[in-house]
Amino acid sequence: MRVGLFILALLAGGASLHAQLRVEATLSRGLFIRFEPIVVTVSITNLSGRELEFADGDGQPWFGFQIQTADGRPIPTRVNGYSLPPAQMGSGQTLVRQINLTPLYELDQFGGYRLRATAFLNSDQKFYSSSPLSFEITEGRQVWQQKVGVPAGQPGEGGIRQITLLAHRLPQSTALYIRIEDPDKGRIFCTHRIGRFVNFGPPTVELDSQNQVHILQLLAPRSYLYSHFGLNGEVIDRKIYNTATTPPRLQRTPDGGIEVSGGQYFDPNAAPVEKAEESLNARPVPLPKLPGSSTQSPSPTPTPTPARRN
Repeated sequence: MRVGLFILALLAGGASLHAQLRVEATLSRGLFIRFEPIVVTVSITNLSGRELEFADGDGQPWFGFQIQTADGRPIPTRVNGYSLPPAQMGSGQTLVRQINLTPLYELDQFGGYRLRATAFLNSDQKFYSSSPLSFEITEGRQVWQQKVGVPAGQPGEGGIRQITLLAHRLPQSTALYIRIEDPDKGRIFCTHRIGRFVNFGPPTVELDSQNQVHILQLLAPRSYLYSHFGLNGEVIDRKIYNTATTPPRLQRTPDGGIEVSGGQYFDPNAAPVEKAEESLNARPVPLPKLPGSSTQSPSPTPTPTPARRN
């Protein structure tokens, strides 16, 4: 009953008062791999002609989302008592937030979803909502998988980690992902999008003496990406190597470590502007912060950045 009243109030408020408050939501793409960070950008514009103050009231958070499956089933939150600090907006100002939905909502099942961003104005007791967005959660193709133990002295020592590499087809390319999880406890430490996956050059994977993960993958002709991950999803190192006289390869050191042998390290900060532009597509994508990771947990409530609209 309460959910039904919420939806009716949401639709009524959003339909009748769009001229006073505009809520917009965007996603970078419409297809995501399971457990990947799903980051939505929300902008709220004050068109009321007066200063507005947003604050939680009567158990109702002033900002949130309405998420449903494609067949209309509401998606519950993972977080109890989720709240945001109050915010003030002058007339004509826009408040922008970026929120990672993955740690906040139970988006674990494959299929299609619809979402609306909502803002509740406590002084007017009205809801404002964005237009609906559709997205889909799917799974990638398994490229490599291994279960390992967590050595003594590392966080989670004595536990088990399952490490999986997945290839996932995006609209314009195929990406390589790494997922690290505890299969016994059902905990996902990370699902990282690493970089471009090239079918004719499968990645090389090595585990060092501490069972940390080292990956060398071909990004483009004569260009390779080296990535080093800890067992709890930590991004330890990422470097690009170009083929010099010989292609780079992973090599085990006498102390049980893994290093890159051969190739030539590429420093993007030292490259001329022309070369940086030419090789832009070969660079790895920035890694988002990890949902569910104790070391790199994303903040679901980033600081708002008000900006006056021209």
